[in-house]
Amino acid sequence: MDRLQSMRVFQQVVDDGSFAAAARKFDLSAAVVTRLVSDLEAHLGVRLLQRTTRRLALTDAGQAYLTRVRHILDDIDEAHAAAQAHAQEMSGVIRILAPPVFAVHVLAPLVTEFGRRYPKVVLDIHVDTPLVPPVEDYDLTLLGASETFDANIIARPITSSDGILCASPRYLREYGQPQQPQELSQHRCLRVKSPGQQHRSWRLIHPQEPQRTLEVPIEPALLANHTDTLVAACVSGAGIINQSLALVSHLLNSGELQRVLSPWVTGKNSLYAALPSRKFIPARTSAFLEFLTEHTRAEIKRLEAQQT
Repeated sequence: MDRLQSMRVFQQVVDDGSFAAAARKFDLSAAVVTRLVSDLEAHLGVRLLQRTTRRLALTDAGQAYLTRVRHILDDIDEAHAAAQAHAQEMSGVIRILAPPVFAVHVLAPLVTEFGRRYPKVVLDIHVDTPLVPPVEDYDLTLLGASETFDANIIARPITSSDGILCASPRYLREYGQPQQPQELSQHRCLRVKSPGQQHRSWRLIHPQEPQRTLEVPIEPALLANHTDTLVAACVSGAGIINQSLALVSHLLNSGELQRVLSPWVTGKNSLYAALPSRKFIPARTSAFLEFLTEHTRAEIKRLEAQQT
């Protein structure tokens, strides 16, 4: 027996003075409503209603029980309303886990505008790169992966952008502009150091001919497990880096970096947002997801148009 439903039905029968009227309110048959009240009486071991052909009347036990039931149901309804308001209200905290590169280049530029739109929402950004991200501990976890990303987590794709090669004007004045991919082997190359990844070659893809790929051998001049370290070194003239267009766009726009070997790319770099659950996503989290997706995709589209 659904005791909560039986309590609600009993209260409605009393308020309406009729089993039939209560049945219409709950879209049930009169027989089901009668059975629910009878089951409730059987569970309590006491008669709650005196039934005659003309009217219903509460017994003393029924009156006492109804008084307590009203308080209980009111408390439950208030609890439901509070929980739903928490999920729907555009206020509160969004806890986000992000690697340093996404925190700096993706999240930080969005904070001001998002704060204008939703001034009561607080972004609590934790910057870290755990080997296994504790997705269940955060409202959103930003992950970078290839287009073939397939993990046993709930992850929503945010955007994808080309990986490109670039260098500073200072470096290119000193070492020259590579004209062919094979010339990379004679240049100073800066590589991200990742576990299980080989660092002595770059795989280049021609975007107009996706089947046309090259594995170019290189000898890294710098290895680092921190993307911004490599970017800063590149800007200072240390060498050539492979980086997502989305993450170096501001440096290309300012002239601090220049793209080399266009139109060759190193593949697609995708950004995902992992969620702890598909269900009961708070409205503030959904709003931030939509905002993040809208702005990052618009920026990538603008940048790609500039590169063509």
